[in-house]
Amino acid sequence: MHRGGAGYPAALLDCGTAPPRLWLRGDASLLDAPCVAIVGTRTATAYGERIAHELARTLALAGACVVSGLARGIDAAAHRGALEAGGATIAVLGTGVDVVYPRAHARLQATIAAQGLLVSELAPADAAHGGSFPRRNRIIAALARVTVVVEAGFKSGALITAAHALELGRTVAAVPGPIDIPQAQGSNELLRDGAMPITSIAEAVTLLGLDAPVRKVELDEGTAERRLWDALAGGPADLDTLCARARLPVHEGMAAASSLELRGAISCELTGEIRRA
Repeated sequence: MHRGGAGYPAALLDCGTAPPRLWLRGDASLLDAPCVAIVGTRTATAYGERIAHELARTLALAGACVVSGLARGIDAAAHRGALEAGGATIAVLGTGVDVVYPRAHARLQATIAAQGLLVSELAPADAAHGGSFPRRNRIIAALARVTVVVEAGFKSGALITAAHALELGRTVAAVPGPIDIPQAQGSNELLRDGAMPITSIAEAVTLLGLDAPVRKVELDEGTAERRLWDALAGGPADLDTLCARARLPVHEGMAAASSLELRGAISCELTGEIRRA
């Protein structure tokens, strides 16, 4: 696919260094889908991977195509979340589309080629070279309407992606993280400098301008999650009110609310109000 030729993504033309040629493997129509980039550190925490997975899964269910870089950690979690939802995902590579990197992602890369799309500006059989991974980040940023940084240290490539997105006038968002871990230092600084905070899964869907996916919530009778869900039939409320309705201790209600939010069943607003998603 050549710049200026049929099918070349218009979004990439916003980039001053748009690749003169792209090699693809998979469903090229995904280049025209509403895309969101979910990126972050390779050394992600369990929390970061869980949030990246759930963000990607929910956004894919809402109709977004999840773009990332197939790296370890946050990238891989995002691709897997989209695929597990039966949704769309694009992996932008720092190698040729037929080169498996990292080797541990051989199966994931093959699945994306079969069910999504692999993209590279490097020719087939080209191995990674100095700068190929930072350069591919501009493609990720250009393809996406919104770039979400889940976790990023001070030297994370995700910050390069965010910088490219800002240069292109795209929206940059970040997930708040603990202030005392290195994986969140860069992403927290993005928030300090004006990135949009992602404080709930539903908020990410709204940021992209999509409708929240309608999902059947299956919860076992008698569980704290089911009791809290049933309590929401009376309308949105704060956690104390919902715990009173459900006759749950507050600590059990908090755990149930966290579980339901990660499943995308509820949204927890900045005001403290909890509602069904």
